[in-house]
Amino acid sequence: MKRFINKKETLTALSIVLLLGIWQLLAVIFDSPYLIPDPKATLAAVIKLCMEGDFLMVVGSTLLRGLIGFVLSGILGIAIGVLAGISPTFNTLITPLLVTIRSMPVISLILLALIWFQTGAVPVFIGFLTMFPFMCTNVSDGIRSIDPGLIEMAHFYKVDKKRILTGVYIPAVMPFITSGASSAMGIGWRAIIIGEVLSQPVYGMGTRMQMAQTYLNVEALIAWTLIAIVLSFLFERLIRWGESYIIRWKNAS
Repeated sequence: MKRFINKKETLTALSIVLLLGIWQLLAVIFDSPYLIPDPKATLAAVIKLCMEGDFLMVVGSTLLRGLIGFVLSGILGIAIGVLAGISPTFNTLITPLLVTIRSMPVISLILLALIWFQTGAVPVFIGFLTMFPFMCTNVSDGIRSIDPGLIEMAHFYKVDKKRILTGVYIPAVMPFITSGASSAMGIGWRAIIIGEVLSQPVYGMGTRMQMAQTYLNVEALIAWTLIAIVLSFLFERLIRWGESYIIRWKNAS
């Protein structure tokens, strides 16, 4: 196992080095900071952005919008997902709505949201609508994955309802929730930044990306992109850590 982990880390490092090498090669070929700046200049731009006085406000505003959208989608997605998993009729009723939301172009949702909401609320709305179907569908699948015979046996032996909930339903559904949360956060994070690019709130990473593009500041644009990637990676790692913790708890119970 340890040998596999070391091999995986080595391959990951080689992949990063390869990407940096390709980046540097393209920077040399195009030889223009207005097209592709070299990695060193971009790293310097990242450090410069991090040292700006409003950096935390900009990043914090985007993170807050992402967390609000994520929490709202999680609460509503879990609630509706449970109902859809329990009731086939409700699942049939809600499925067309979920398919419609997933199929709608993000740009259409943003343009509608710009009419309906204030600028700061647009990314939250977009993030919520993008993440909600993932959470709802995964929870519904998790509920339906539970063996009905196991539930019937628990009722037959008059097992306490609280014990059934904590010993059967929650352990069965939690891996689906964490998987849905990981997918939702990955897609929703991008949608939130796109929403900021178009809605232009005072503080937001998407707003700064749009400003950098307007002034042809490619270094800053790529720097903000790298910051967004790092934050998305950290969120995913946090969710994966929660998933591994839940798995250990499930095995121990």
